[in-house]
Amino acid sequence: MKQQVNRATEAVWAGEKDYRAHGASQVPVVNSVSYDYEDLDYWYKVSTGGAEGYIYSRNTNPTVAAFEEKVAALEDAEAATSFATGMAAISGTFYTFLKPGDRVVSIKDSYGGTNRLFSDFLPHMNIEATLCDTDDHEALEEEIGKGCRLVHLESPTNPTVKIIDIKRIAEAAHEAGALVVVDNTFATPILQNPLELGADLVIHSATKFLGGHADALGGILCGKKELVAEVFHYREINGATLDPHAAYMLLRGMKTLDLRVRKQTENAEKLVEYLSHHPEVEDLFYPGLESHPHHDIAKAQMRGYGGIFSFSLKGGQEAVRKVLPLLKYANRAANLGAVETTVGPANTTSHVESTEEEMKALGIPSSLVRYSAGIEDFDDLKNDLAQALDSVKN
Repeated sequence: MKQQVNRATEAVWAGEKDYRAHGASQVPVVNSVSYDYEDLDYWYKVSTGGAEGYIYSRNTNPTVAAFEEKVAALEDAEAATSFATGMAAISGTFYTFLKPGDRVVSIKDSYGGTNRLFSDFLPHMNIEATLCDTDDHEALEEEIGKGCRLVHLESPTNPTVKIIDIKRIAEAAHEAGALVVVDNTFATPILQNPLELGADLVIHSATKFLGGHADALGGILCGKKELVAEVFHYREINGATLDPHAAYMLLRGMKTLDLRVRKQTENAEKLVEYLSHHPEVEDLFYPGLESHPHHDIAKAQMRGYGGIFSFSLKGGQEAVRKVLPLLKYANRAANLGAVETTVGPANTTSHVESTEEEMKALGIPSSLVRYSAGIEDFDDLKNDLAQALDSVKN
C-alpha cells in the first residue's frame, strides 16, 4: 500500500530520483537533441514504444520528463505531458480532441487567450463554441445537455476570480458523454485538484505559480493515461515542446511551491480585508470574501482561496493610471504567481486581446486591477497600497 505523502513533500521530491545522474542531488539539464543507441534492435523498440528511452527531444527529454512526473504526482494524475507555454497546452488539448462539426461548451470570462480560441480559431475549423455566463451553472448544464464533445472550465477565473462548481458541471458533462478540462493555474495543485472533483484533464500555465519566479515559460496537461497519450502525440508532431532548460527552472521553482502559495494566499487574504474598508475601492473580487457569490463552493472544493484578487477604483481608469505607477513593491507586468507582487489592468494583462466593449460584455470593469500577491512582508504591501491609494483621495 502506497504511503500517503503530503503535497509539500511531493513538490520537493516527486519525479526526480530516476533522472539524476552520477550521484547528483539535482536533476541535470539534458540539452542533447538526440540519443545514441548501439543496439539497433533496442533503438527500434524505443522508437516504436516497445521499450522506455529517448529518441529525439522534440518527443521526450529526461529533464522534461522529471518535471512532468512531479506535476502529475501533485495532481494525483496517471500521466502528464508538457508544452512550451500554457496556451500551447490549452490549444493543443482542443486540437487533439475537437474535429469539424464538434461542439465545446465553456464560460464567458475565461483567460483572454483561451477566449480567442473560442471566438477566432475554432470557428474556422467548423467547431462550435458556446460560452455561458460563468455565474450561471444552470445555463452550463442546459447547454452541455444539448450535446458537446468537450467542456472547458477555469476556476478561479482570470481576472475576476469567479468560481465554478467543478464536481457539479463534471457530472453533467459525463452524462452527456463529454470530456471535462479544467484550467487550474490560479489555484495550483496545493489548493485544488480538479481530477478529484471529476475532471478528466487538468491544465496549468506553469509559467505562473508552478515556476513562481517569472523566468521560465511552460505549460502542462495532466490526467488519465490514455487521454494524455493522445495529447502527447499531437504535441510531439506539432512541436510546441518544453525546452529542457525551462523544465529545469520550473523544477527548481516547484520545490518551494507549497511555501510560496501559502504565503501568497495569506498576503492576499489580509490585503483583501484591508481593501474591503478602503473608501477608494469600488468593487473587490476574491473567493475568500463571504460576499463572493460562490464563496461556499470555493470553501468546499479548495484548500485556500489563492494569491490572486482583483479590485476596481471609484475614480475609474484615471485613478488606475495614478495609483499603479506609485506602487514600490509591485511589478506592473503581464504575469502572475511570482514571488514578487505583480499588478496590472485587465486590458494590458489577461484580456489584452479584447476590446473595451468585449471586456464590458464579459463583466470586467474598465478600472479593474488584477493583483497577484507575492511573498513580501504583508505590512510593507499594505503600506505600499495605502500610499498609492492616497493619491486618488477626494
